[in-house]
Amino acid sequence: MYYETDMMGLTHHSNYVRFMEEARVDFLEKIGFPYEKLEGLGIMSPVIGIECRFKEPSTFADVLEIDVKVDDFHGARLAVSYEMRNQRGDIICTARSEHCFTDKSGKPVRLMRACPELGEKLAEMMGVG
Repeated sequence: MYYETDMMGLTHHSNYVRFMEEARVDFLEKIGFPYEKLEGLGIMSPVIGIECRFKEPSTFADVLEIDVKVDDFHGARLAVSYEMRNQRGDIICTARSEHCFTDKSGKPVRLMRACPELGEKLAEMMGVG
């Protein structure tokens, strides 16, 4: 989107966090756990950390592909990595987000107890590309 770029025509750095969220939401949906389902179970997944490494600039004309991978999962915490590439296959950005799982009041929950099916899927995917 044009509004995502700065005066130089480059994607503004703040938008990469949005791209990560969109990719993570899509990833969860593809493995059968859209956000609506988790929220319906009373499970929230707030972000507790973000890291981004910008390798190459992207522009308004670029179409980015984002690969999502489960880096680490330990019951109440999840780390997800992202690799963003442009249409030429150049790596634009590598990133990582860390999340915890809570109930609606913000109290930590262990996913294996609160939603074992998702917990088992994430555990199986850990480190698998």
